[in-house]
Amino acid sequence: MTLRELNELLRNGENSGVEFKRDDAYLDSLAKEVAALANLEGGHILLGVEDDGRTSGLMRTPKKAEEWVMNLCRDHLQPPLIPYWETLAVEQSRRVGVISIPADCPDKPYKAKRGSAWITFMRVGSTSREATRDEEARLYQASGLVRYDLRPVSGTTLQHLDRDRLENYFHTILQQDCPPVEDDAAWERLLLNTDILTVDRGRSIPTVGGLLLFGETPNRSLPQAGITATAYPGQEKEYATIDEEIIRGPLVSAISRRGRITEPGVIDRALNFAVRNMGSIAWLEHGRRRRKKAYPLEAVREAIVNAVAHRDYTFAVTDIELSLYTDRLEVISPGRLPNSVTVEKMKQGYRAARNELMKEILRDYGYVEHRGMGVRNRIIAGMHQHNDTEPDLIEEESRFIVRLWKTKERK
Repeated sequence: MTLRELNELLRNGENSGVEFKRDDAYLDSLAKEVAALANLEGGHILLGVEDDGRTSGLMRTPKKAEEWVMNLCRDHLQPPLIPYWETLAVEQSRRVGVISIPADCPDKPYKAKRGSAWITFMRVGSTSREATRDEEARLYQASGLVRYDLRPVSGTTLQHLDRDRLENYFHTILQQDCPPVEDDAAWERLLLNTDILTVDRGRSIPTVGGLLLFGETPNRSLPQAGITATAYPGQEKEYATIDEEIIRGPLVSAISRRGRITEPGVIDRALNFAVRNMGSIAWLEHGRRRRKKAYPLEAVREAIVNAVAHRDYTFAVTDIELSLYTDRLEVISPGRLPNSVTVEKMKQGYRAARNELMKEILRDYGYVEHRGMGVRNRIIAGMHQHNDTEPDLIEEESRFIVRLWKTKERK
């Protein structure tokens, strides 16, 4: 860090990635800030700085301060963390210590020692607080330590799964033998071996992924299961709508032996909604009027599939949003990108699945691109070829947005 960058941080004050601390801060207090920043997106702790941004400087020698910080990050954090440490001279030769925590700390959640307890902290704006149970679950999921789609769904049983759709999956999609529809014991064995069921307290019950994919009414137990689809008459959300549908049910469709959809699931129903509301664009070519759909269907389908396959299902009671406006189509997925995925990595074809079971089964159906290049090939390249527009891929604090533009002219 340069002195100019340090002065810029001091001028801007504390925020979600910057914390000011005196050199005589309590160990527990400093450990809390390190853990909170590591659990968000990293950042800087400026040691020897007052809350108002005045520099009081280090009271220890730079070497002693470094030893103190490194011992704290080893003994008062779980798992231990090695930050980057440096000191910079400021006004009147005072030195400020800079503790830099990387943005992609891999072993979340980081816990800080408080007394004899270990507490998970989260950064919220310029403050740090204890994580809620759901926030902590998301951190475990982000690190890959917990697979949320393999968690049991309490209050459900084998009977909450659509047996006909399961038979369709094993027999028609996978082309393998499966038990008779009425043989519960044989179905239980098969579904346990494929992670559609799991054992919880001695009982076989559906996993989150299993219920989302094959549940008869998954939203009764998982209120976040589904898509809210809306078509608006203008370029903004408003009370007046052209069409709207709350799409519920199993994600996958029932497929005939010839590959035709006999009963659409959530993914195909959402695509059907988009098709009937997207309209078309027309132009003259060599004196003849040409017409095509406003958006390439492969790009829209990929955006919908990615949303249901990779969204963060720990955000309860929050649907995926499919919105069509006069100038664009948006798919909004709850939660940030999984694991170490970034927008730039997505554009290059990198993908790390949050819900591995769901991804693999959707791949069996052909919904998911085998090489993990769907965003690059179907969305980005598809929109370039269709109307020479660049789709927007936007990660926000608690959601991810895919935005497709109808034309290059944006008002």
